[in-house]
Amino acid sequence: MLDKIRIVLIETSHPGNIGATARAMKNMGLSNLALVRPHEFPCAEASARASGATDILVNAMVCETLEEALTGCHFVMGASARMRTAKWPQFSSKAFSEELLTQAQHGEVALIFGREHSGLTNEEMDMCHALVHIPANPGYSSLNVSQAVQVLCYELFQASDAANTWEESKQKIKYAQSEDMERFYEHLYQTLIDIDFLDEERSDKFMRRMRKMYNRIHMEKNELHIQRGILTQVNKLLEASKQES
Repeated sequence: MLDKIRIVLIETSHPGNIGATARAMKNMGLSNLALVRPHEFPCAEASARASGATDILVNAMVCETLEEALTGCHFVMGASARMRTAKWPQFSSKAFSEELLTQAQHGEVALIFGREHSGLTNEEMDMCHALVHIPANPGYSSLNVSQAVQVLCYELFQASDAANTWEESKQKIKYAQSEDMERFYEHLYQTLIDIDFLDEERSDKFMRRMRKMYNRIHMEKNELHIQRGILTQVNKLLEASKQES
């Protein structure tokens, strides 16, 4: 099950943190690493800090966008240094592993970590179905990114033995993947503009609300096909109306 979990680092400043992350992952049985716009990679310092886990660095996927790094993933969880006031589902470091391993039964999942100095942006969290928080000393709660990876990978490793005993015959749900959802949001946005429901200049806040709603629902593939089918029919009726006029 651990091979279905993708660790994603966004705009990592220090190559040593990339190497330490690879080492932490291999310690805990994870191997799937994606890097979004790392400041310096590949790098000798990253390889040195990996200390025997250079195979993870060699096989790491280097991406220009978070969307690219999430390709093929149907569920995304973001690591946050603090509990957010926004209404994302939020898990403690103890509780998140059960949820992520459950989702990994149905396909690829991702656990994303933000920048060393500022974490995840609101736009990046919009792509998450849930957040995980590592509780720490409130007087000094900032963790190095590779330390955060180590803590959460440890929790996943500890929970994975139980996960491996689940019945293989259990019916697997096919969830919509990240890239499918992005195409759906583009389709929805354009359709709402076309029917004059949405003001293009004030669309950002509305679309963020729609993303949160659909992420909360966590649509299956066939449910997404239904939604796209409805939008396509609206598009056809609009086109027919234009031709008649």
